[in-house]
This record gives sequence, structure tokens and C-alpha cells, in this order.
Amino acid sequence: MSQANRWLKILAPLTAVMLLLAACGGTAPTGSAPTTAAVPTTAAVPTTAAAPTTAAAPTTAAAAPTTAPEPTAMLEATAMPEATTAPSAGGEIKLEIFSWWTNGGEADGLAAMMDIYKKDNPGVEVINATVAGGAGTNAKAVLQTRLQGGQPPDSWQVHAGRETLSYLDNLQPLTQLFKDEGFDKVMPKLLLDQLNINGEIYTVPVNIHRSNILWYNPKVFKDNNLQPPKTLDDFFTVAEALKAKGITPLAVGGHDGFEASHLFESVLLATFGPDDYPKLFSGDAAMWDDPRAAQAIGTLGKMLGYANNDRSALGWSDAAQLVLDGKAGMTIMGDWAEGYFKSKKATPNTDFSWVASPGTDGIFIWLSDSFGLAKGAPHPDQANAWLKLLGSKPGQDAFNPKKGSIPARTDADKSLYDDYLKWSIDQFATDKLAPSATHGAATTNAYQTDWHNALEVFSADLDEKALLQTLKDAVPDLNK
Repeated sequence: MSQANRWLKILAPLTAVMLLLAACGGTAPTGSAPTTAAVPTTAAVPTTAAAPTTAAAPTTAAAAPTTAPEPTAMLEATAMPEATTAPSAGGEIKLEIFSWWTNGGEADGLAAMMDIYKKDNPGVEVINATVAGGAGTNAKAVLQTRLQGGQPPDSWQVHAGRETLSYLDNLQPLTQLFKDEGFDKVMPKLLLDQLNINGEIYTVPVNIHRSNILWYNPKVFKDNNLQPPKTLDDFFTVAEALKAKGITPLAVGGHDGFEASHLFESVLLATFGPDDYPKLFSGDAAMWDDPRAAQAIGTLGKMLGYANNDRSALGWSDAAQLVLDGKAGMTIMGDWAEGYFKSKKATPNTDFSWVASPGTDGIFIWLSDSFGLAKGAPHPDQANAWLKLLGSKPGQDAFNPKKGSIPARTDADKSLYDDYLKWSIDQFATDKLAPSATHGAATTNAYQTDWHNALEVFSADLDEKALLQTLKDAVPDLNK
């Protein structure tokens, strides 16, 4: 049995226990990490060198965050009201919304949408049922218990795309709602295609985050006469130059359990391209026999050779701080990192700047927070009104500037958004779209556990053959 597989057999039960019992997790002060999206069942698809001193192997890899975790911050679980199944005795009608948006910009954005909903739907009592901690994993565990017990909330948060498969028996199709509200006319066709599960759309995306962003310190680059890398070859040239100056080229975390897998999906996209990359997550295990899969794993190992050796001890925001402090030149992280930089009063294009991750310019790895409608929803009319608001221009423009994400719609009021978000809106409208594996757009809950664990183990042991075999073995979980 390979070392990686031995780790996974240990990690799997630990992960299950943690999902049920953990009540802690961190958030970045303002930006909110994605709640990953999910790719359709008819998904299209998306160089080795010296390795660093191996870090201690992780004991478990947490699921990718939907709230940007800070390395040492701990959250308490928020008490969740029980679902209401009928109007109150006084005739008051209710709506129960279930999410893990409890802190920072995400909570502010949710509150802004709720204010609009209450104004448009007077007399409806809105129950904001939230479960904090675990970057969404605690909420998923509580939700699963409620669904199994036949007590669904009216509408709950889910990562748009393939993650929807994890809840398919519990959600009503929303394809007709998309047509009636014109959402199919204001969201990119490729996004709609990737929301499609067996011919139906089941969730309304309220936002879009981008995964494949390289953040860099412009002063470090200017002082060393460097340009941000456009290709993987450029990356290694820049990395070698920074290393020669005693600067850590690439800052990478591992404490939050998703940082290595986040980096890897950008490498896979750069290696396979936008047409073949999604096929890796379509359920065809033969895709992992493609020589490019082993090549991408080798490239990841080479990149980690230019990274900090204490990865397992640092969260993604710690890695971002290394870049902000000039101790590292670059980090590859989703655009919730901008929220972290802004929380530190950093100035865009002075203290930090950004480009697409190497080899992925013109391609947008997307992930999305979305909400669905429960089968047997206690208050279906109120839930439908909520979903209509989520997909509307007013709803999305109220939510996204506060959360630090962009609308899923292409007709946003750009005056409401900062410089990075304006750039991201433009990119989303013109780039090819590819679904995030790390953040659920291309993967189910079950596969995400395999994916994160395998990549965090690799970050420690750099066993390329073991990682490739583990990812091939995990393919059946793409349908669970």
C-alpha cells in the first residue's frame, strides 16, 4: 500500500468525525473565501525538479473554505433555529434560509439581500439559520442530518455545479425559474451549461469567485527588475531569480487543508487547457492516464520546491501575508485574497497586484455560492421569492461588493465595485470559463474530501506516483 493511501485510510474516518463534531474555523477579516461551485454532469474537461525539505504530513485536510480562514481565528457554531413547517399561529409566514455566512463581508452581504427581501415581502419572518465554523463543512454536516430527518430548510447554500449532485434527491429543478426571470439571458452560456445537471438547473448562483490568480508584491518585482510570469516557464525563471536574492519565490499554506489542491487546479488548467481540463472531473478515470496528468504533478512538485517549507503550519492568509510583507514574491490563491489584503489596509497596485496564474491567461476558473429550493419546502412561495431576488441585478449588486465577489450576471453596475472586481467582471465576461475542482464547481462533496487529502499529503511527501494513483482511485466519488 502506498504511503499516500495509508494516510488516506487514516484521514477518512478522522475527516468524518471532524465534520460532525468540529465547531471551529477561521475567517479572513473582510474578504470571504468561496463556497466552491460544482460542475455539470456533462462536464467538458479542464516538470519535475528538486523538492523542498518535506513538511510534516498533515493529519487531515479540511474541505476548501467558503469563508476565508485566518490561521489562528476560531469560530463558535452559531445556534440554528429549527425549521418552521407552517405559518405561525398569528398567520405570519416565514422563510428559513440555511447558510454558513456568519462573518465579515459575507454576513454583511447576506444582510443587505435580506433587507431588500423584507422590503419587497412585508410580513414574512426571515429565519437566518447559520452554522459557523469549519469553512462550511460544519454546516454541510448539520444540513445532511436535517435532510435525512425530513426537516429541510426552505433554501440552503450549495456550491453551484457538480456539488449539486450531493443533494440531487433533495432539490427541485429551477430551470423554468431561470427562463421566467430571464436569468438565462444575463448569465454566460458556458456558466449555464456548467450549472446543468442531467438537463436541469437546480441552484441560483448569487456570485462568482475566481480561483486562478497569482498575487505578487510589485515592489519586490520592481526592485529585482522582474515581470509577473505569464507562462509556467516564466514562473520558474522568476522563481529562480527571487531565490537567488534570498526571497521565498512562492508562498503556500496547508493549515486550512485546501491550499495545495487550490494550486494544483491552476497547474492542471495550464497543462491541459480549457477544453481538456474539465474532462478530468467528468468521471472518466482514463483521463488520469493521459501523460499530461503526470506532467502536471511533476510541475506541482517543482513549484513546491520554490515554496516555503513550513506549509503545513501556515494558512492561506499567512501565505498572503508573506507576500504583503515582501518576504515572498508570489502566491496563487482565489480572489478572496484581495479581501484579506484590503483588511490590512493594503493599496492595490502598490502593496499588491495580480495576474492570471501562469499559463491560464484568458481562462477563468470559477466557483460560486448558490441557493436551491428544497423538495417539500415548508414555505415554497417565500423561497421562490428569495431565489428570484438572488438572481436579480439589485440582489447581486447589493451582495457582491460587500462580500468581495462579482455577480453571476453580466449586467452589473460596475460603479459599485473596486478596481480588482471591475477587472474581474471584465474577465468573466470575455474569458473562457473552467469549473473549480477544489471549490466544488467540478466535484462532489465526497470527491472534494479525497482531492484535498491527497494533495495535502503530496505537499508533505512529494510522492508523484502515489498521488496519481490516489486521484485515479477517487474518480468514482465524482458521482456521489
